[in-house]
Amino acid sequence: MKRAQRHAVGSVRYDKRRGTWNYLWYDGPTRRSRRLGTKQELPSKAAAWKEVGHLDVGRRKTPNGDTVRSVIARYEAERMPSRHSTARVYRSFINNHILLTWGDTLIQDVQPRPVELWLRELPLSPKSKTHVRSLMHGLVEFAMWAGLLDISRNPISLVKNKGAMRKVRKARSLTAEQFHALLRELHEPFATMALLSVCLGLRISEALALRWSDIDWLGSRLSVRRGIVNQRVDDVKTEESARTFNLTPELLERLKSSKQRAVFSEPEDWIFASPIRLGRLPYSYTGVCRELERAAEAAKIGHLGTHTFRHTYRSWLDAVGTTVAVQQKMMRHTDIRTTMNIYGDVVTDEMTTAGIKVSQLAFQGNGAQTERMAS
Repeated sequence: MKRAQRHAVGSVRYDKRRGTWNYLWYDGPTRRSRRLGTKQELPSKAAAWKEVGHLDVGRRKTPNGDTVRSVIARYEAERMPSRHSTARVYRSFINNHILLTWGDTLIQDVQPRPVELWLRELPLSPKSKTHVRSLMHGLVEFAMWAGLLDISRNPISLVKNKGAMRKVRKARSLTAEQFHALLRELHEPFATMALLSVCLGLRISEALALRWSDIDWLGSRLSVRRGIVNQRVDDVKTEESARTFNLTPELLERLKSSKQRAVFSEPEDWIFASPIRLGRLPYSYTGVCRELERAAEAAKIGHLGTHTFRHTYRSWLDAVGTTVAVQQKMMRHTDIRTTMNIYGDVVTDEMTTAGIKVSQLAFQGNGAQTERMAS
C-alpha cells in the first residue's frame, strides 16, 4: 500500500451510492477518475491502493514535474477558501502577480532568493506583499501535501518582506465634531448607517448585510450574522465577528424611525435596501463610497473611507477610557495584538458602559439628530 501511495499522485475514495472504490487524480489542471472495483472485489482501502499500483495513471509522465500553474489549478479545486471575498482576493493575487512571473516555473525550482527579489519589486503595499508571500508559502505547502514535492522545509519560509508591518497610509479617525459635521451632510439612509457603524464598530460589509429581522426590538439588541461583499452574501469575517450588540435608546429610536420611513420594511428585507435594486439587494459599496465622498467634501473634513467609522469607534473607545482587553472584545478581534499588544481580563459591565459612552459621543449635539431624506 505504501509503495502505491508513494508513486501515485491522487486519492482513493469510496462511493457509497454506487458501492465502488474510485481513484481520483489530476492530469495537469484536469481532474480525472477511474473505477477500481466494488467493496466485494476490494474489501479495504489498502486493497484499493494496491489496485492503484497496477494502473498506469496518476503518475508523472515526464521527469520535469509540475509547474506552479498546475499546482494552482489543483489548489483552486481543493484548497481555495470557501468565503467568497477571501477567494476573490486570492485569485486577484494569483492572476495579477504569481502566474505572470511563476506560472511556467517548475514548483521544485521555486527558490527563496528569486522570490524575495521579485517581491521587493512588486508595485504593492507592504501588507499586500505579505499576503502574496503567504499565498506562495501556502502553494508550496499544498504541493507537499499533494505529493508533488518531497516533504521538507518550505523555501518560502526563508523569504523576508522588509517593512511588512509599515502602513502606507495612516488610519483615519474622526473627532466627535467632524463626525457631527459629516452627519449633517449625509442623506438617509446613509446617516443612519454611519451612526450604526460608529456606535457599534461595524465593518461596512456587516452594516450593509443587516436585515430588519436582526433587530430584537423588545430586547434592544442587534445581531450581526452575515456580511456582503461585491453584492454577494457570505459569512462574517471571523467567528468573533458574529455577535449580538446591546442598542442604546437613541440608536434604537433611530432604527425605529428608519423602519417607519422604509419602503422595504418586512422582517427579511435589508435595513439599507437599495431602491435601484427594488430592495432585492442593499446599497453597493460603491454607492456608499460616493455618498461619503460627497458629504465629506460638503462638510470640509477631507477624504475618508468606509473603514473610517471602525477606526473612529476604536479611537473613541480609547477616549472614554476603555481598557484594551475590553476594546478587543468590542472590536471583535480574534487576537488582542490586532487591537493592541497587551492582554487583560474582560468585564461585561465595562463593555456596556463603554458602548453607552461611545453612543453619547455620536449623538451629542444637534447634528446627530438631524436626519436628511435622500434627494
